[in-house]
Amino acid sequence: MHQLLVLHGPNLNLLGSRETSIYGAGSLEELDRKLVEWGKSAGAEVTARQSNAEADLIQWIQEAPSRYDAIVLNPGAFTHTSIAIRDAIASVPTPTIEVHLSNIYAREEFRRHSYAAAVTIGQISGFGPYSYCLGIRAAIQTLKGEETE
Repeated sequence: MHQLLVLHGPNLNLLGSRETSIYGAGSLEELDRKLVEWGKSAGAEVTARQSNAEADLIQWIQEAPSRYDAIVLNPGAFTHTSIAIRDAIASVPTPTIEVHLSNIYAREEFRRHSYAAAVTIGQISGFGPYSYCLGIRAAIQTLKGEETE
């Protein structure tokens, strides 16, 4: 069974109360329960973590290769500002999928650039919580492809 790490960046702890017209009414706890279910149905064990601190996310990315097969990452606002998270992703061999609840390209201009995108396998955005499901599926498919090579 594949081990997947899902990382939620800043302000995602406020899901369900923060700008529900953009991010939906579901809480982070509800999303994390869905992640575990989606992972199980796809043959993976999912561990989810959230932090508002850039350093925590970087530390978890750096530690991932010893415990996880892939990372599904929603860097939140760090998407548009953090070269340090980008460098952490680039520094580890763990395949990483970037996800976003909203379509970052249909929002404010400053949200349309992702530092992480260039060093991830791919980016999924705009499908609400289902973006994470697609990210989990993409991570597992990537891992299966690696196993057959």
